[in-house]
Amino acid sequence: MPHVDPAQLVELALGNDVTHDDADALRHLAACGRCREELHLMTRVVMAARGVEEPDLPSAPPAHVWQRIAQGLSESDEPAAPAPEHRAGPPPVDTAARERTRGRSPAPGAAALALGLLAGVAVVRWRRRGR
Repeated sequence: MPHVDPAQLVELALGNDVTHDDADALRHLAACGRCREELHLMTRVVMAARGVEEPDLPSAPPAHVWQRIAQGLSESDEPAAPAPEHRAGPPPVDTAARERTRGRSPAPGAAALALGLLAGVAVVRWRRRGR
């Protein structure tokens, strides 16, 4: 039997409803240490992400950091462009894009992107606890 699909492991780690395919995957997990470990790691990431609070979220860097980055990327010796304004709260919603994609299933890479973001959050939390 082939290994469990990573997207299916993500669904299991998220605790979504179990389907017939998931029952087959659970049988495979009982026999396959590699897939069992992968599910364990994904479940830890999900649990860490669900525990994120406001202070854990990243904040905008100070203006002088943005200026140094812009100067380093600039091909000329001109002063860097001013830092973009940082507004508190979520980014603006593109309602036109939302309407275009309504009813479509997420892109195949969406699960991998979500997992990557969750892993990043887990690493930040782990490093903060180590201090």
